[in-house]
Formats: sequence, structure tokens, C-alpha cells
Amino acid sequence: MNLEKLVRPNIKALKPYSSAREEFSGQAEVFLDANENPFNAPYNRYPDPMQLKLKTKIGALKNITPEKIFLGNGSDEPIDLIFRAFCEPGVDNMVTIDPTYGMYQVAADINNVEVRKVKLNEDFGFSAQKLLDTANLYTKVIFVCSPNNPTANLLDKAEIVKLLAEFDGLVVVDEAYIDFSPESSLLSELDQYENLIVLQTLSKAWGMAGIRLGMAFANSEIIRIFNKIKYPYNINMLTQQKALELLDNLQEKDEWVKIILEERDLMIKKLFSFPFVQVIYPSDANFILVKMHDARGIYEHLTDQGIIVRDRSKISLCDDCLRITIGSPKENKKLRKALKELI
Repeated sequence: MNLEKLVRPNIKALKPYSSAREEFSGQAEVFLDANENPFNAPYNRYPDPMQLKLKTKIGALKNITPEKIFLGNGSDEPIDLIFRAFCEPGVDNMVTIDPTYGMYQVAADINNVEVRKVKLNEDFGFSAQKLLDTANLYTKVIFVCSPNNPTANLLDKAEIVKLLAEFDGLVVVDEAYIDFSPESSLLSELDQYENLIVLQTLSKAWGMAGIRLGMAFANSEIIRIFNKIKYPYNINMLTQQKALELLDNLQEKDEWVKIILEERDLMIKKLFSFPFVQVIYPSDANFILVKMHDARGIYEHLTDQGIIVRDRSKISLCDDCLRITIGSPKENKKLRKALKELI
């Protein structure tokens, strides 16, 4: 991969904004460099623009060095940065699977980048060759999500590796749900494939959706480009502090995952007894995709009961499908009780 060739010329030539906190590193007692209010400590100070303490902690958990980590305001920020850094608006394109996470399309549309979609197989698998055949000289990036959303299944790792080996551009693997999967992350492949970007999040298994912290892992040159164009203080002080605190709860996180997986298996078993359930697709995530008779009517019945699931009926290959997140045991029982009213 020729990274210099992939980067947009204006990004390559960009002189990034240099914040006051980036120009000085070390110990000091008096800060008069950033036009801050001297009162209301510690919230009067700008946060660490490079989140070094938090990256060090995440790196220790993931066995990744901090220079290969980018932290964003959710995973949506690095998704957007990929288009801003590498895809020339109105010229370049990206390739992805269909169906998949909708923000790839939205971010591409915002950046005026063409999206080329390749439908999944009937079992929600994909062919790397079909994605490669869909790409052309103007394809800068391929996005895949594994486990995929909304289909919940892991994608074949051998097919992803084929993309990495044969595509000259960037391959983004979104692993938002990897903690619920029986397979390991592709993070271990970062040193082997310089075109690999792995996205993960603290929103799912770690239960931190409210603090909006996404992670991108890639070779240090790609991370350097992200840091060059990101907003100076993209992760606020409160998010950094709370993440540092909650990342100490690894044992609790693992227990949450265990409970969710047990509840997922129980939910699948119980739902099979409902006559309107047609198919429950295999899941490697913290949700299930269920094909039902009159999915929209069932969705509306549940909302009337104050229970919100996701109607995915208008998504490719998901006709009459509801996506159901696995909640707490109490929440899951309420869902099944409401569904029993329809029998």
C-alpha cells in the first residue's frame, strides 16, 4: 500500500492547527498559554489533546502501542475522518457490504463519496472477490463490519484477509461487537497488514455508550494523519476521566458479557415457541435478527407496551425482520410477556 498516494493532496499539504497544550509537555505550575479562566479547576483547563494517559491504558488492555491508537467521539468520528483524509469528494469511491451499519453510507454521502454496495449471500456471508471486482482505480477504502450489524454474524476471517492481501487501498474492519464473539479480534494482524484499520468501541460490552468514545487502531502513519485533521480537543476531559475509571472494571465487563450471552441463548430458545417467529438468524453479537409474520404490526404492539426494538424490514435481505437487543433478564422477560399477548 502506498499511503502517500492514498492521502488527498490537500490533506498531505495541510498544516495542522497547533493547540497550546500540544506545544508544551512537561510539568508546570502556572498555565498562561491557552486563554483559560484561572478559576473553576480542573474544568477550566483544556483536556489532553492526544489523550496519552487513556491511550496508554487502552493499549495495555489491547496489547497495542499508543501511537497506533486514535480515540474519537464515538466510532463515527474515525469513520468520517477516513473519508476526509483519503477520499476526494466527487472523484473517489468506497466499497462495502449490504446490509451493514448505516453510518458508512451517511459519512460517505456527507463527504460526497460514491458508495458501491455488494449484497451479502443468503446466509449473510460475503465474497472478498466480489468486493474486489466492484472496486476500481478510484476505490480508496473497503468497509466491512464483523460481527455485522444488523445481521449479527461474524464474517469469514479468511475472506477479510484476502481483502487485506489483495486490495491496494484501506480495509476498515468494524469490530464494535467483537467482545460478544467466539473469535478473536484482527488487532493481532495490524503489523502484518499496513492497510488495516480496526474500529472498536466502549459503547457495547463496556456499557459506556453515553460517554461517546470510539477507538481506531492502525499503523502509526495512518493514526498520524487522523491526528493531523481531527479537531484539537475532540475528547473532553469528563469522557477521558470516566473512561480511565471504568476501564478498571475489566472483571465486571466480562461478567456483563457472560450474562448477555446467556440471556441471548435463552431469548433465542424462548422465541422459537412463538408461532409468528419464522427465522432467528445466528448471532455473534449482543442482539438477534428475527424474521416474523407482520413484523411491523409486532413492532407497533411492542411500542404500545413501552418496549422499543428496531424494525429493519426496509433493509436489504431483512424483509419482516426485527432487530432485538439483549437487555437485562428483567427487560427480556417483559419483551417475551408482551409477545405472548399476540398468541
